[in-house]
Amino acid sequence: MNTVGRPYFHDSLSRIISKKDKLEITNWTETMEWINEELQYLISLEKRLSGNPAFQQRLLEVQRENQLRLANLYRYERNLANAIECDTMECDAYYLNTHEKNRDGYMNHLKNYNQLKFLLLSKMSERFGK
Repeated sequence: MNTVGRPYFHDSLSRIISKKDKLEITNWTETMEWINEELQYLISLEKRLSGNPAFQQRLLEVQRENQLRLANLYRYERNLANAIECDTMECDAYYLNTHEKNRDGYMNHLKNYNQLKFLLLSKMSERFGK
């Protein structure tokens, strides 16, 4: 098991939080990269099986949103190193709020993506029988 970057009790509280946030962002970006790959297959399947232009458009919108969110997360990850240098409550609050906003955006995106994927798979299941 890879433990690089994992927080330890001998680290300062700010360093533990920074490491935890970094691990969380890494998880988010990896998941969104997998979603990008999945979307390529889902778009291809939808084109071949259903050909519903409105549904194709929705899949393409989710793909674009996924790519934009992923780019934003990579930028945020690069800027996260500055959080360790915070020496005021305002600075700490800024990074905390930014992280929470990114978490909420990620979770909402994941929920929307999973609903759309479920809808597509259920339509495919209906078409080909269960």
